[in-house]
Amino acid sequence: MTQAEALDLFRQTGALLDGHFVLRSGLHSRQFFQCAQALQEMPIVERFGAAIAAKARSLGARTVIAPAMGGLVIGQEVARQLGLRFVFAEKEDGKLVFRRGFRIAEGEPILVVEDVVTKGGRVQETIDIVRAHQGHVAGVAMLVDRSGGKVDLGVPTISLIRLDVEAFPADRLPADLAAIPATKPGSK
Repeated sequence: MTQAEALDLFRQTGALLDGHFVLRSGLHSRQFFQCAQALQEMPIVERFGAAIAAKARSLGARTVIAPAMGGLVIGQEVARQLGLRFVFAEKEDGKLVFRRGFRIAEGEPILVVEDVVTKGGRVQETIDIVRAHQGHVAGVAMLVDRSGGKVDLGVPTISLIRLDVEAFPADRLPADLAAIPATKPGSK
């Protein structure tokens, strides 16, 4: 799947929004990828999952981990496409943690899968969890890299869409963006 094909699927499903948005990172942007809109359609989930799996297969992961909520659907599908085990990290007191009796074997190669990355905070938290459990992060895969490849996670990184989407601190908004009321459509 090409980047243009992936972007077209986001547009067709209404998952690529234009306006004034506050991202999970706290930054403001003119574009928002509401992946849940695209990922509610199982044929699209399968296509995205297959495309990521094809790119990630060579990393040799034995398990896929995703941060909840955003990475759950695509993470599970990538794991299914690769025939791997799937686990997830979830929020507890505002921080991602590993629960539900999930275990990682020492040295186990893990693929981290997320839907959208802007600054990489949730992915980094997930990487830290894997390493704290003595796992080996084989790589990170995502549907959308909003940083244009600027986020360096220190491991091989795969994305279906890589765009340098403008994002601004709240105190440095361009006039046109400041004139539009901000919305926060993502997970809280």
